[in-house]
Amino acid sequence: MEFNDPQLFINREQSWLAFNERVLDDARDRELPLYERLKFFAIASSNLDEFFMVRVAGLKQQLASGVAETAADGMLPAEQLSAISERVHKLVDAASLLWVEELHPRLTAAGISILTRDKLTAEQKAAARTYFTTSVFLALTPLAVDPGHPFPHLRNKSLNVAVLLRREGPKRRRNVRGTSLAVVQVPSVLRRLVPVPTDKGSAFLLLGELIALCAGDLFPGYVVEHAAAFRVTRNWDINVDEEESEDLLSTIQEELRRRDRGAAVRLELDAVASPQIESLLTAALKLGPMDVYRQQAPLQPSDLMTLTELDLRPELRVEPFVPTVPAVLRDTESLLSVVAERDILLHHPYESFDPVVRFLEEAAEDPNVLAIKQTLYRTSGDSPIARALSRAVENGKQVAVLVEIKARLDEANNIAWARKMEESGVHVVYGLIGLKTHSKVALVVRREGNGIRRFVHLGTGNYNPNTARHYTDLSLFTSRTEIADDVSALFNMLTGYAVAPQWKRLAVAPMGLQEKVLSLIQREAEKARRGEPARIVAKMNSLVDSTVIRALYAASQAGVEIDLLVRGICCLRPGVPGVSERIRVTSVVDRFLEHSRVFAFGAGNSPEVWMSSADWMPRNFLRRIEVMFPVEDPAIRQRLLDEVLGVALKDNVKARRLQVDGTYVPVGKDGTQVRSQTVLMELARRNNQQDPKPLEALRHATAPERRDEPLVRPAPQTAN
Repeated sequence: MEFNDPQLFINREQSWLAFNERVLDDARDRELPLYERLKFFAIASSNLDEFFMVRVAGLKQQLASGVAETAADGMLPAEQLSAISERVHKLVDAASLLWVEELHPRLTAAGISILTRDKLTAEQKAAARTYFTTSVFLALTPLAVDPGHPFPHLRNKSLNVAVLLRREGPKRRRNVRGTSLAVVQVPSVLRRLVPVPTDKGSAFLLLGELIALCAGDLFPGYVVEHAAAFRVTRNWDINVDEEESEDLLSTIQEELRRRDRGAAVRLELDAVASPQIESLLTAALKLGPMDVYRQQAPLQPSDLMTLTELDLRPELRVEPFVPTVPAVLRDTESLLSVVAERDILLHHPYESFDPVVRFLEEAAEDPNVLAIKQTLYRTSGDSPIARALSRAVENGKQVAVLVEIKARLDEANNIAWARKMEESGVHVVYGLIGLKTHSKVALVVRREGNGIRRFVHLGTGNYNPNTARHYTDLSLFTSRTEIADDVSALFNMLTGYAVAPQWKRLAVAPMGLQEKVLSLIQREAEKARRGEPARIVAKMNSLVDSTVIRALYAASQAGVEIDLLVRGICCLRPGVPGVSERIRVTSVVDRFLEHSRVFAFGAGNSPEVWMSSADWMPRNFLRRIEVMFPVEDPAIRQRLLDEVLGVALKDNVKARRLQVDGTYVPVGKDGTQVRSQTVLMELARRNNQQDPKPLEALRHATAPERRDEPLVRPAPQTAN
């Protein structure tokens, strides 16, 4: 079969919205502490911001340009925009209902009142006005909107207050309606939660509400007829012609300055806003009714996260988790000496990201290290890794870093680090024209005796110590010669002029990664056709690539049992009779963001296991430098099968199963309840206490169900 029927594919944007609905489900989870629920409520909102800034903006550009191309699901841009609007309106309404009926009342019950201006007592109103006069008024700029004052260009995601004004006196009207529009921007530099006096607990007024309450002070001689908060989302993507750019860094800096002038793509309005305010704002922003989203909840829920900094009550938050360091690294003076003897796997955030930083810091100080090479896609604002690389230069080592300055939403941060490292003497390059470098690779070249040994770090996540505490990712340290040969060749290709080699162990995009994935899938299909046990288990963030999806359909038809752990977007439709009934798709949304990519091909004792920086998406296969690398150490391979894949497959608490109609339903809590992230946190604690048989206990507790052949079999204790 060709598998070209559009009905076999789920629309990408609809699948992403289903993921965000699962995020909101965690905000609904009454078993979670209140502040954890509030965190997911804020994440669902910020996710929508990026979705509109990039995905919806892109569809609007396609529509304006007359693009009529369709993806595998067959939907045109106009059809997608209409479907998105309908679904997002339902999602926003559901979030508002959750706020009104659960989160807000629970905050109040916990002694924290989030008030609106119409609910203030006389005492609270007086205190609020005093705070406005002393701490807010002078920071505000009232902006009139009339023929002499064009509608202001409001920054992306900025919070504002729209004010309808009437001139005092019956004969001095400025227009037929007798009202004028003004806009007041809510300063980002001021605290968003304003404390007001209360007899019990704490009470706060949102800054936007305070400005709306006191708006009359900004317009003397006018009467405020109505005021309401609103928020604008703009097209935030940048388009750079790299072939025509003589200086890529300067070009992107210029595009970043222009980005705030992108077209508006969404208007969020306080539910109390009058129809007149909505009409005036949509006309000024060139938006239609489908682009307006009214909310009863705060327009910027991330502002509420300040509460978690002010209120430290443990019963309102999840128990802190401290990542562990494997004993083999904790008890050694030299990480490089350990990696010289064995491969090392780290599972973040259960295991600390500190050894990755230590790997580079040790290399920077080691007099026998000759060179360090690394890719940086995203890193933290105060990056110890960038500092270590600069320190290495000071110590006389050759240091080359590829900084991806086109990393979406991190362009400015990466440019700043690129400048700093260049000033310290690091050789900074920006990658290959037309491709983003998304791979996570570091290479250390060290003199040992009469020869050279190379040490490699390969990861599924970014070199960012901050996100490594919140994302599940994997790090592999190795000194295997053939992997080091491939990594050396990769850096030669990235920093100089070099034709892609015949890779010995790695699969690299766009020079064969997709072909490698297809060959591994097809190999399992051939096994099934011969009547041999065949299985695929793949964990990733997103599955979009239609060519790979068709290969998975063919493998399912051939008899391959396929389990896909896909956190976010999944365009594959499982459970279609005769096509995908052997494919199961599971999504886990929990405390940590599932971000690792692990792929196992084969049934029986020794499946072939790979890790990667890449999801199975066209952009990763065709428009990015990505790396997929094999796991050759048997103990580490077994650990990945048991710990990363096996436990996730047994999750029946936070897991959701994708249905044939595109909906997700809970897996069901039959038998022993297994919450995979809780199991892995406990496993990390036991490993830290040097429990003699932690993995054995794990296998007995969470043995995966049979799929012709078990996913895992008993194996030696892992190397670390």
